[in-house]
Amino acid sequence: MTTWLTAATLAAAADDTVVPMRRAQRDVGRPWGGSPRRSRRATRRRAPRHTGGLGVGLVTLWLSVIVLLPLAALTVTSFEEGLSGFVAAVTAPSALAALQVTLLVSAGVALLSAVSGTLLAWVLVRDDFRGKRVVNALIDLPFALPTIVASIVMLSLYGPSSPIGLHLNATRWGLVVALAFVTLPFVVRSVQPVLMETEREVEEAAASLGASNAVTFRRVVLPTLAPAILSGTGLAFARAVGEYGSVVLIGGNVPRETQMVSQYIQQQIEIDRPVNAAAVSVALMAVAFVTLLILRLVAGRSQRHEEQSS
Repeated sequence: MTTWLTAATLAAAADDTVVPMRRAQRDVGRPWGGSPRRSRRATRRRAPRHTGGLGVGLVTLWLSVIVLLPLAALTVTSFEEGLSGFVAAVTAPSALAALQVTLLVSAGVALLSAVSGTLLAWVLVRDDFRGKRVVNALIDLPFALPTIVASIVMLSLYGPSSPIGLHLNATRWGLVVALAFVTLPFVVRSVQPVLMETEREVEEAAASLGASNAVTFRRVVLPTLAPAILSGTGLAFARAVGEYGSVVLIGGNVPRETQMVSQYIQQQIEIDRPVNAAAVSVALMAVAFVTLLILRLVAGRSQRHEEQSS
């Protein structure tokens, strides 16, 4: 009797072990142990939906209406007098002088923004002080403030009736100050996120090995920030090249001295020369496009380098 009970007990224990194992073997590969049909349905529900050609068509239509068609119309207008007329309009002495002033001042402002923007980003990320949130909000003010308002403020502060005795009206320094205000956020907002993600341990290790602050910044921090600084500087240059509102008053629009390309284009329209205005606009557009293309190539190269390093 005892032997029969022992055998029955062992058989029941074996069934309790084998049955769950068989069920587990059947459920291998099924998410959450569910049935294959339910798993496939759940996978279908979680899969992203592709809009296909409809989404691409809507994007292409929107870009065509907003960007491509206006640029195409501008290019066609610039060649209404043929290639010779286009070249003559772009290479006119007054047009070349405006291009020279614009590119020279914009390059100087971009370099100034690279230094000051990096310094501001460093202070905002690494230092704590009273009014930090206010300063952080003021940096975005040029994005929200109409540029003509900035020009009025600059004229009131640095014009003929300057309360501080600094007269920059109708000078290139006036252009630099106005464009520096407009392009302030670009480098700051490009460098700031990179600084926030940079690990401080590497800097501390360099300092523990005897490196000075200048050497640590030049050999450790700057290579990490270089792509962001270059991107922000390029965007600042592209913005300065096409700026009009902030320089229209403080610049004075003096031909061959402070006349920017945007002001020259407006002048050509006012004297009923739309073809010349369109030709110079296409040249300015080409400069901005080349700048953005270089930034795109540098960003892609930097991203590939980071992927290879990781």
